[in-house]
Amino acid sequence: MAHSTKIKVRGYHIDLYKHVNNARYLEFLEEARWAMLDDLVDREKWHSEGFGLSVVNININYRQPAKMGDCLDIHSNLSRIGNKSVVIEQKIVLSGGVKIVAEALVTFVVVDEKTGRAIPITDKIKSRLMLLNQA
Repeated sequence: MAHSTKIKVRGYHIDLYKHVNNARYLEFLEEARWAMLDDLVDREKWHSEGFGLSVVNININYRQPAKMGDCLDIHSNLSRIGNKSVVIEQKIVLSGGVKIVAEALVTFVVVDEKTGRAIPITDKIKSRLMLLNQA
């Protein structure tokens, strides 16, 4: 099940060609991931135990431009949990429709906040990450 975040395209999101600049989509996707974490994960508990999350790769496919005034729905869901990394799949669609504006696969790792290094994803961490599919 996907978590959903709404964003309205504003003038400062627009580039010279009167559509959303490609770099802004990174911000939209990040905002949606933070909203998902705020709604579904006890981040303070993670930090108190010394865990953090760090993005290591983002792949974005742009399908059609979004323009000023468009309302966008960003759907985010946990796609895969591996031994060392996690993938969140995100889709940006025009609100009220099925037209896909952009799709992204975001890979992140769980890090030990003391060392800053990625750590293996244990069963305990995996069970916490599974909360991301509870939207």
